[in-house]
Amino acid sequence: MSIQPVLIDGIWEKASSSAKLFSVTNPKTKIKLDNQYPVSVLSDIEKALKASHKAIEELHSKSSDNIANFLESFADNINFRSEELIKTASLETSLPAEPRLRSVELPRTIDQLRQAAYAARDKSWCSATIDTKAKIRSKYASLPGPVVIFSPNNFPFAFNSCAGGDFASAIAAGNPVIAIANQSQPGTTKIFAETALMALKTSGLPQASVQMFYHLKQEDCIKLVSHPLVGATAFTGSQSFGLRLKEAADRAGKPIYLEMSSINPVIILPGALKERLEEIALEFYNSCTLGVGQFCTKPGLIILIQDEKGESFLQKTMIHFQSGMPGILLNEKVLNGLISSIGRMQQYGAKIVTGAKEVHGKGYCFSNTLLRISGEKFLNHPEELQIETFGPLSLFVFAKDFNQLKKITSLLNGNLTGTIYSHSKDLDDILYSQIEPILRKKVGRLLNDKMPTGVAVSPAMHHGGPFPSTGHPGFTSVGIPASLIRFASRECYDNVRQNRLPLELQNRNPTGRMWRFIDGKWSQKDI
Repeated sequence: MSIQPVLIDGIWEKASSSAKLFSVTNPKTKIKLDNQYPVSVLSDIEKALKASHKAIEELHSKSSDNIANFLESFADNINFRSEELIKTASLETSLPAEPRLRSVELPRTIDQLRQAAYAARDKSWCSATIDTKAKIRSKYASLPGPVVIFSPNNFPFAFNSCAGGDFASAIAAGNPVIAIANQSQPGTTKIFAETALMALKTSGLPQASVQMFYHLKQEDCIKLVSHPLVGATAFTGSQSFGLRLKEAADRAGKPIYLEMSSINPVIILPGALKERLEEIALEFYNSCTLGVGQFCTKPGLIILIQDEKGESFLQKTMIHFQSGMPGILLNEKVLNGLISSIGRMQQYGAKIVTGAKEVHGKGYCFSNTLLRISGEKFLNHPEELQIETFGPLSLFVFAKDFNQLKKITSLLNGNLTGTIYSHSKDLDDILYSQIEPILRKKVGRLLNDKMPTGVAVSPAMHHGGPFPSTGHPGFTSVGIPASLIRFASRECYDNVRQNRLPLELQNRNPTGRMWRFIDGKWSQKDI
């Protein structure tokens, strides 16, 4: 086995001799892959932080074209190494090469980088605001320190710490990045880091603009997010660890943006079941088991009224879950999490409808699982029954009537998404008008008559939500240019001479197309 180096200041270095090692287990075979990776120590991290700070002044002196050129060159390089990336990611995560990695996630990743490049060149993201009478001008600008990015285990490309949406947003906003790979995909992240380094060399950005480590001890992660040299942190992962990071970052006054936990409730009104019960049952099955149920937008909670149609809907759904082929989970931790979650739900009154068994002889595999609980029992333990579980599992909550359904909805925690299925005409309009205002304040993205697993890379997309789905409901990790604002600070200039102002705030529009808020009106014109 070869020990892989880390990337610090443009050089692939051997990790500190005190670093422990880990390797990745192929989820399909449960056999360890060849390479070993270091669990980096704080001395290596501090070396990278110092390199980032040396690079900041140079990076800030570069034009937005330099930044955009890097992002576009990186996208091109990824395309060139696509087959190597797909092969490595599939071995590390068990995700299928086709269509998931090659046709879905890789094109999305490349598109995010190109959208970020456009935003960097256009500059409208910085929301330049000019009051000519008061002689006050302000805009968003890059941070005084690097952005640390922790990536999740379920998207080896699109949310990778060294290529995904957080990375693209941080770089487009003019910040260096320190990428912390997910322990389940270090080889994939190394390829991205190699590819990024090549793009840095051709675009003229300082080489310390992108640095990469494979893993850190939790105690060192906590020290990192609160370090004086850090500008901000982006974290996607478990709620328990996310809250520990948030506490440390908040105590140090460091911005941190967290995506942590979401069960994505789906409320199905009676008229929808009368109209298209079987269609919704199939949509739900496909959504809940997509990616083997390992999406942060998986519908993990179905809320409906207990009547003949509700029971029939559960039976139809059960048939799909029983006949569907279970997939391979990302790792053993996800498997153990499923087993633990089912035990907890049973403890608080949930009953198994189907599944709830490990599938032996097929790697890390678990049967498609449904549980049910009465509305009354759910209301007795709403917190304990709203813990996110990765995997092909969902809980049906049967309310005795619509009033109880509203009460259940009022006790939902904050989520990334919330869905309401209703009759296609006006049969459910009165019920919808009562339930929508309650659900609206519980979720970042409200859906009607579609399952939530798709997250389009659109400027209008909001991938965030109230706590505990994220740490702050006002920010999104998907949707450029809005996602750039997380990694920026607001800078204001009062009575500063024209030639001393940043280009974005001078009288002449620096791009000719950049939108600026001038004297109360959005404009692309010069002053």
